[in-house]
Amino acid sequence: MFYVKAKDGVKLAVYVYNPECTETVFLVHGWPLSHLMYEYQIPLLVKNNYRVVLMDLRGFGNSDSPACGYDYDTLADDVYRVVRALKLYRFVLTGFSMGGAIVLRYMKNYRSYGVKKLILLAAAAPCWTRRAGFPYGLTREYVDGLICQAETDRPQLARDFSHDQLFASCQSGAVKDWFELIALSASGIATIETAYSLRDEDGRKDLDAVRVPTAIIHGTKDTVVSNDLVKIQHKCIADSRLYQLDESGHGIVYDELEKFNCIFIKEVGKL
Repeated sequence: MFYVKAKDGVKLAVYVYNPECTETVFLVHGWPLSHLMYEYQIPLLVKNNYRVVLMDLRGFGNSDSPACGYDYDTLADDVYRVVRALKLYRFVLTGFSMGGAIVLRYMKNYRSYGVKKLILLAAAAPCWTRRAGFPYGLTREYVDGLICQAETDRPQLARDFSHDQLFASCQSGAVKDWFELIALSASGIATIETAYSLRDEDGRKDLDAVRVPTAIIHGTKDTVVSNDLVKIQHKCIADSRLYQLDESGHGIVYDELEKFNCIFIKEVGKL
C-alpha cells in the first residue's frame, strides 16, 4: 500500500498487484466498503497476468477521512489523481455499486482518460433514487432512513446491509460477517455523506458520455440496484453488453462466485 494525494491534500490508499504487467485493471469499490471486497477477483486477475490497481475511496478503508469531498465530482477526481500518479493508459476501469456511479462520472468529467474498457458491477446509476422525470430506483424516504440509521446506529446498518441486503444466494454467515467488518471499517462521516450523494446525485448525462466498450453485470435478485436501472444503463451506453446472474443479489462479486468470475475475466480480456 502507498498513498496518492488528492487535489485537496487528502491521502488516498492505493494498492498494486503484479506491477510488472502492462495490461491493467483498476477496481473501485462501493458503499460502504473498501478495496477488500475484491479479495476473490484479485488472485484471478493476477493469475491471468494483469496488473491490478485498487484504491480506498476517501473516508473508507485506509484512506484519509476528511469532513468534505464526498460528492461524485470530487470522488471522480480522486480516481483521476490515482490514474495520473500511476500513469495508467489503456486500462480496464471497473466500479461496483456507488463505485460504478463514480467511474461513470470519471468517464464524463475526464473524457474516458486512459480507459479502453468499462465494466459496471451492479452500478448505482444513473440515479439511485426516484425523482421528477425518473420513476426508478429507491425512494428518497427509504434512503433517508438509511442515513438516519448511519447517524444513530451505524453498526446495525453495517449488519443489516451485509446480512440482509447484500446477498441472495450466499449461505456463509462468515462471509456476511466479513463484509460487515469491511463496512464498519469505513468512517462514520464518509458513510453518511456518500449516502447523501447516492440519494441526490443525477448521473443521466454520465451515461451519454461513455464512448468505450462496456460490460454491465447485475444480479436479477438485487434489491439495492433494481433491474430497471441496469436496463437504462444498457440502453443509454452504446456498445454495451448486459449480463444478469439469476441467483445473485447486489453482492455479485461473491453470490455466484464461479459464474461471476468466469464472466468477469472474459470481459476484462474482450474488446
